[in-house]
Amino acid sequence: MNSLKYLLFLSVFVVFSSTFAQHQKLENYKNFDKEIISFGVQMGFNYTGFDFAPTLNAYSSYGFRSIQAQALPGAQVGLLASIKIGTPILRLRLIPTFSFQERLIKYYSAPKTNQTTETTNEERINSSNLDFPLLFQIRTLRQGNFTAFALTGIQFSLDLQSMEDKSQNYIDPFIKIRKKDWMAQFGGGVEFFNEFFKLGFELKYSQGLQNVLIQDLSPVSKPINSLYNNSWIFTVTFEGGK
Repeated sequence: MNSLKYLLFLSVFVVFSSTFAQHQKLENYKNFDKEIISFGVQMGFNYTGFDFAPTLNAYSSYGFRSIQAQALPGAQVGLLASIKIGTPILRLRLIPTFSFQERLIKYYSAPKTNQTTETTNEERINSSNLDFPLLFQIRTLRQGNFTAFALTGIQFSLDLQSMEDKSQNYIDPFIKIRKKDWMAQFGGGVEFFNEFFKLGFELKYSQGLQNVLIQDLSPVSKPINSLYNNSWIFTVTFEGGK
């Protein structure tokens, strides 16, 4: 449901912006579509979580009432290189990005004998990623100083904060996730041409393609079968010619 809300919001924003742009007469930055390569800066925030799947009989075997994965907000900044592919409406974008991400897994235990309240334990997973998304951008033709676009592609991520190689602490156990991940990415947005640069707003969704959980049989990982990264990303882009 949340995904549908985000996509509906983006669609309404694009339609509203397109209607507004039709009233603009003076075209800014006319030479942008003639340039083969452009560069820019991208910054924004992310909302990152896990697609979580428990092991078979996880709750009855380990005494949990339920386990939930919760998405949390983060931030990111990146550099953009965009190459025109023959036509102004198709571009290839590489955006090396540094991102901070955080996720939470909550373990709800059933009340023990002579207890009336359940107990809750939390495992917080932090990541400092180097992300390398390679995306195809399909744009509309300019309407005054406005265009809309769709994005699709793939991203490689390297978690610099990963504890993949750390020894497990069974007194205070933690969840290990893999340092490397591949993600499919898609989204869309709008662009506004100013006199010397192009301003873009975009919303993207990233879905992990591999299970990043390292199953080391610790108490916090035993009831979990798989964890797949996913993230909603909103960014603002400032882009100009070479």
